[in-house]
Amino acid sequence: MSDKTFSRDSRFARVMLFAGLFAAAIAAAEPSAFAQAATVDPASQLQPSYFGTREQRSSNLAAFKQWNGAMERYSKERAEKLEGSCEEKRFNACNYLKLVQFLNGVKGKDRYAQMVDVNGLINKAKYITDDSNWNQKDYWNSPGEFMAKFGDCEDFAIAKFVALLTLGFPPDSLRVVAVKDLNLKIGHAILVVMLNGKVYVLDNQIPQVIEAVKVRHYDPVFSINQQYWWRHVR
Repeated sequence: MSDKTFSRDSRFARVMLFAGLFAAAIAAAEPSAFAQAATVDPASQLQPSYFGTREQRSSNLAAFKQWNGAMERYSKERAEKLEGSCEEKRFNACNYLKLVQFLNGVKGKDRYAQMVDVNGLINKAKYITDDSNWNQKDYWNSPGEFMAKFGDCEDFAIAKFVALLTLGFPPDSLRVVAVKDLNLKIGHAILVVMLNGKVYVLDNQIPQVIEAVKVRHYDPVFSINQQYWWRHVR
């Protein structure tokens, strides 16, 4: 079977199995959606990627319902007329203003410094499980929901993703990545940023921004942004 096709081979089965165990973006998808997501873009081939893997790209995001839902709610948040006090447990004018003030404060810095500052700010948030926040096994927060209620690993990654987009980072330089933590034997999510020829990891479990080549304990399964998703193989 050719590596140039997304078929239901053992590698793709591994991606789907992990996604189920991780309860990630494609956990709620129908089998037909999996099949659609498995259809690679015609010109896409396996390419070298981070963490010692190769990647193959698809533009069909239909299976990633949690990701799509978070992005849709983010779009609505941007369009809303916000009001309310800082004491309310919802996204409102107060916490939106805090974010805007922070981002305005770092606009004059270089891209690397902006990335470090965003990572530091978001990593100060509390880690709250989806079960505690939403009484659900898995829920991917919009940035507004994260600001109001905090969240778990993918919510940290999404908040950083949107903050850097707002600062003008190219969309194709940012990806939320679902990984297997080889040390803890669990699923995890991080943000990867491609900047000046290097790949950086922004992780709620690591205080500092670190180059991906220095991280040995993550095995990426899939990565995603607003345009594409990629499966990763070894």
